[in-house]
Amino acid sequence: MSLVECRALTKYYSKKLALNQVNLNLEPGKIIGLLGPNGSGKTTFIKICAGLLTPSSGEILIKGNSIGPETKASVAFLPERTYLSKWTKVKHILDFFEEMYDNFQKDIAYKMLEDLGINPEDKLRSMSKGTQEKVQLILVMSRKADLYLLDEPMGGVDPAARDYILNTIISNYNPEGSILISTHLIADVENILDDVIMIKQGNIVCHDSVDNIRMSYAKSLDQVFREVFRC
Repeated sequence: MSLVECRALTKYYSKKLALNQVNLNLEPGKIIGLLGPNGSGKTTFIKICAGLLTPSSGEILIKGNSIGPETKASVAFLPERTYLSKWTKVKHILDFFEEMYDNFQKDIAYKMLEDLGINPEDKLRSMSKGTQEKVQLILVMSRKADLYLLDEPMGGVDPAARDYILNTIISNYNPEGSILISTHLIADVENILDDVIMIKQGNIVCHDSVDNIRMSYAKSLDQVFREVFRC
């Protein structure tokens, strides 16, 4: 059974087409890059998978189930922007997640906080934007989810911390699930990706393994992306 199955998935915002008849099958046990320029439909697709947006037409199934309470419980979503109260201490956010999600592993969250030198007694408002984003990532990766949806997980993180962030991602996700990463930092994530989806103006223009793409073009994934989208 596919982890995620999309059948003619379409989304309009008023009269603007965001996703156009998307047909996809995503398998478990993969780290998948979702690549495309701004406005291509990446965040729309991720939010539909997370159950935050409803398709205009078509269908999406997660482990054979339509989007609903069951799928939302098994999907961990990291949005591009911080959604947590900046007046709350990190330890209280961890307590809240433990109550909210049966698959939240608080001991793993505390270990990641320690590794990053983040004090659980601190409030988010006392942290830099990059550190706040690290806290959000820790919350997501501490869940034993079937599908991890990461929308620009390193957008506000300094280059020195990116290797640790990537290691955190690949070391802590449920190996029976998959990770879908939307990012512009292709050179940074290329070595951890198994598969790639390239999307342009709501249309899937490529869905293949990283190895196949490199062999077909005889170029790095970052070079292929620039060629396909003329960056």
